[in-house]
This record gives sequence, structure tokens and C-alpha cells, in this order.
Amino acid sequence: MSDEYAPPDVPLHVMHDDAEMLVVEKPSGLLSVPGKGEHLADCLVSRVQAVWPQALLVHRLDRDTSGVMVFGLTAHAQRFLSKQFELRAAKKTYVARVWGRLTPKTGRVDLPLIVDWPNRPKQHVDHENGKPAVTDWRVLRDSEAESRVRLMPKTGRSHQLRVHMLELGHPILGDPFYATGPARSFERLMLHSEELRIKHPDSTKMLRFRSPAPF
Repeated sequence: MSDEYAPPDVPLHVMHDDAEMLVVEKPSGLLSVPGKGEHLADCLVSRVQAVWPQALLVHRLDRDTSGVMVFGLTAHAQRFLSKQFELRAAKKTYVARVWGRLTPKTGRVDLPLIVDWPNRPKQHVDHENGKPAVTDWRVLRDSEAESRVRLMPKTGRSHQLRVHMLELGHPILGDPFYATGPARSFERLMLHSEELRIKHPDSTKMLRFRSPAPF
């Protein structure tokens, strides 16, 4: 996987839109927000705002992670949606392929994380200064070579799923930051935001948006 930024030239995949909110599927390889420099200007926010100029950011996915993202289309909607992420009321589910056979079949990682300043944007475990980070996992199927797992983060730290899987000894396949050797030699990061459950800003009804993993 190259470190050079070459975002995919694909059309927007809209999963839902109404007067208050927009849900789209972010492709792997596309930044959620612009980076520093003109060469990093192409991102999901800019593509969305080309069609919905009023769209406002609610949350992010890593560049190499694909899957469900929601935007607010009014200031009220952005606040309402963002608050659910802040209070951990938004329920997120991911699918990943990880190196080796993960045992047991279910479990929880509870390891605090903090940015690894000399190696930004990498994160690492720090029991003294790290912020709480909790991830539940469940194995969907496995072999000696790899496991397909469902990941349910209870917190939303940067690179949380990637570092937690690494700490279990099962890095996510294709991870350019944390995987090494054969585990790194995949065409993309094998991590996908499969499902988001969140309340609508107007009706407050719980909505469910699901995007099957492309791998």
C-alpha cells in the first residue's frame, strides 16, 4: 500500500438523505476531511459539499477505512448527531479481517490510547496518560491464516480498532501503520464501518444504516 495520496475516483454512494441529515458510504483511500496542503484537498467532505453545500461534519473515518458516515444538513442536526457520538449513544459496528486465528471467539479490549508523538498519526497504549478506549469483538469465521471479526467500539479514539487488534497480536490486514510482513501486503486496509445506528435529529427515531463489507 502506497503512502502517496491517490484518492479513488468514484461517484458518491448516497445511502440516505432528507432535510436534516445525509448518510453516505466512504470509499477506502479517501480522506474524511482535507489534510495539510493542496494535494490533500480532495476528501469526502469536499465531495459531499459540492452537492450539498450546507453539509456539516459529524464524525470521521480513517483515510483507509471504508463505510458508513453521516453528515448534518442543518446546524441543529449537526449538534444533535454529534452529541450522540459524544455520549456514545450512536452505535457503530465494523468488520475487519485480521492476521491469524483470534481466540477466544468473543472478548473485550480495554486499553487506554494516546498519540505516539514522534510517530504521528500513530497511536499507542499508555496506561498512565492514555484516554479510555474499549472495543468488543466477535469472530465471524477463522482459519490458521486469518480471522473475520465484528468489532464494536464503545469509545471513539483515533486508530482505536487498529491498535487494539495489534495489541491482541492480530493486526488488521493491509494496515500501513501497524501491520508488518505478510499481514501488510494487501491492496487495502481490511476495515469497514458496516453499520451505524443513530437517532434522527427531527423525529428522534432510531435509524439503522448498513453497508456490507466489500471484502
